[in-house]
Amino acid sequence: MIHLIVSIIVGAFVGWVAGQIMGTEKKGFIVNAVLGLLGGFVGGLIGNLLHIGSGWLVGMILSIVGACLVIFVFNKLRK
Repeated sequence: MIHLIVSIIVGAFVGWVAGQIMGTEKKGFIVNAVLGLLGGFVGGLIGNLLHIGSGWLVGMILSIVGACLVIFVFNKLRK
């Protein structure tokens, strides 16, 4: 249960950072958390494909990059 709570908090943070980078920071906590969690998944896939990843800092950076990609695709599909 604590792992789920931490994942949501980290996902919200990652979503918030990605929203700041992409200029879409006004989406709200829930949307940021979902986009951050999806971004973490996408960032993990990117890290595995490129054989990158070790430690929380690399994971956080990959999650932010993944969340930026998710936001970009989300915005393109919404238009």
